[in-house]
Amino acid sequence: MQQIGLYLMSFLYTIAGINHFIKPKFYLAIMPPYIPAHELMVLLSGIAEVVLGIGLLFPLTRALAAWGIILLLLAVLPANVYMITSEKFSKIPTWILWLRLPLQFLLIWWAYIYTKF
Repeated sequence: MQQIGLYLMSFLYTIAGINHFIKPKFYLAIMPPYIPAHELMVLLSGIAEVVLGIGLLFPLTRALAAWGIILLLLAVLPANVYMITSEKFSKIPTWILWLRLPLQFLLIWWAYIYTKF
């Protein structure tokens, strides 16, 4: 079962990273104004997601990739908070915006499992 979760996580992060290049406007829109160089940050986070997602597949890089995902999830946490606090996202139901916060911590826990796998 852990193996399936590992492949699923790898797939999800790799696809999410690729999506940064396909639909950058979405990621640019959720960037808090106080973060500099929005386009560069979207590019770097997309690259990081692809590299870390692929890194999960190899035993030699798995733990490092999992720790990298944890750090990445912590780094993008301000975007989730920004979505809650900004009027810009008022069309999205508030409960969905709030649900993203515990989901972020669930994803961190999921990645943590593979720091020792």
